[in-house]
Amino acid sequence: MSDKFSTTGLTYDDVLIRPQHSDVIPADVDVRTFLTKRIPVNLPVLSSPMDTVTEGRMAIALAQEGGLGVIHKNLSIESQTEEVDKVKRSANGIIVDPLTLPPTASVATARETMEQHKVSGLPITENSRLVGILTRRDLRFLERTNIPIAEVMTKDNLVTATGAVTLAEAEKILMAKKVEKLLLVDEDYRLTGLITIKDIDMMRRFPLAAKDRQGRLRVGAAVGVLDYERAESLIEKDVDFLVVDSAHGHSVNVIETVKRIKQQWDIDVVAGNVATREGASDLVAAGADTVKVGIGPGSICTTRVISGIGVPQVTAIHEVAQAVEGTQVKIIADGGIRYSGDITKALAAGAHGVMIGGLFAGLDESPGDRVLFQGRTYKVYRGMGSLGAMVHGSSERYRQGGHETGTGKTAGGKFVPEGVEGRVPYKGSLSAFLYQLVGGLRAGMGYCGTRTIDQLRTDSQFIQVSPASVRESHPHDIVITQESPNYTVEHSTGE
Repeated sequence: MSDKFSTTGLTYDDVLIRPQHSDVIPADVDVRTFLTKRIPVNLPVLSSPMDTVTEGRMAIALAQEGGLGVIHKNLSIESQTEEVDKVKRSANGIIVDPLTLPPTASVATARETMEQHKVSGLPITENSRLVGILTRRDLRFLERTNIPIAEVMTKDNLVTATGAVTLAEAEKILMAKKVEKLLLVDEDYRLTGLITIKDIDMMRRFPLAAKDRQGRLRVGAAVGVLDYERAESLIEKDVDFLVVDSAHGHSVNVIETVKRIKQQWDIDVVAGNVATREGASDLVAAGADTVKVGIGPGSICTTRVISGIGVPQVTAIHEVAQAVEGTQVKIIADGGIRYSGDITKALAAGAHGVMIGGLFAGLDESPGDRVLFQGRTYKVYRGMGSLGAMVHGSSERYRQGGHETGTGKTAGGKFVPEGVEGRVPYKGSLSAFLYQLVGGLRAGMGYCGTRTIDQLRTDSQFIQVSPASVRESHPHDIVITQESPNYTVEHSTGE
């Protein structure tokens, strides 16, 4: 029976990275990476498609910092697509398809559209030709809402530009005219785009933001197996990549879904989760651009204890890295990240980036609710395999979708949960927290003497450690009286 056992089952706490001679300081390392061969990012961090982690607000905040958010699929197709649209419209270089209304539409319709899409003004077009602009200033003192837009819109002296306009040129025009929106038109005065001063300001505030070729923030979205209607709706709203999200990515339906999506649309696909080189190889053969690694390492996941299945995460990443070697396929390590040092270990084991759930669930930008418990503030966090999440739609991820009725309730069946529900400490805003996470990665790369993530993946060396070494690694023989921003009492006690 000895051939059934492996002695290489290592997780993050089982290893440390050996320090090496270095002429690299943390401030000088390059943490840019690729999600897929076509999608570069400035930070190797994604937020997990979980219903207490990532909706539009989280995806916007993370993309502004240089990472990527993945909108969860415990939403209707329409709602998930709307969350993607919020991200794509939140920041633009040049808006090539601005929202418009005809001059015959009512003021009530205009107000509703502005509120729904969080915009301060709308170009008004007739047969694609620009005839005016309506802004909140035009509506501020207006009491009647049943009148047509044509009666209140600005028609004369519209600030427009024709042809190719750079953002620098647009800023000069907007400053000179003292307006917030530059309308782009062609020779026939047909509206071709829009540039706003808000977007120009945002580009200055977030120079590392992950953006597509049109200057919009990038965002991904999760889809289930064989859910082509959802995929099509998301692609129509210009989602940057799809995540075929399953607890067991090495399965017939996941492989078939990846093949079909790649055949039908020109879209990058992340597929998973897998934990073996065979699973990764089959997803690569199906056309996956990126493989997501992790079965059971998450803090809220009970898959390993409920089913007896799994591979410790460092070993799983290493196996998958061997499977994709020589290809352009990337690897995302999903789950088990508790400290910034775990990010360094995941990348050193072969990943190109990490996906984070629990650490982000406690932030302002996550959709979970805040709760007060014993004088401290927490936020709700649950696994997508928890009973609550499965009832609301994620049972299909665990191949129990037959119990769903489409209304979020079971049809007389019973679920077998593979996750729990709980709370995590409230941590404030994403920006400050992410600074600490990436700062830890930068420190680790400095200790290794590696200037890039690719060098970290190939040049680093692991050593296996004992339980005593793990205890030695944490603060010990002290009562912590002042928590640091990247290490809390919850970390030291293992809670």
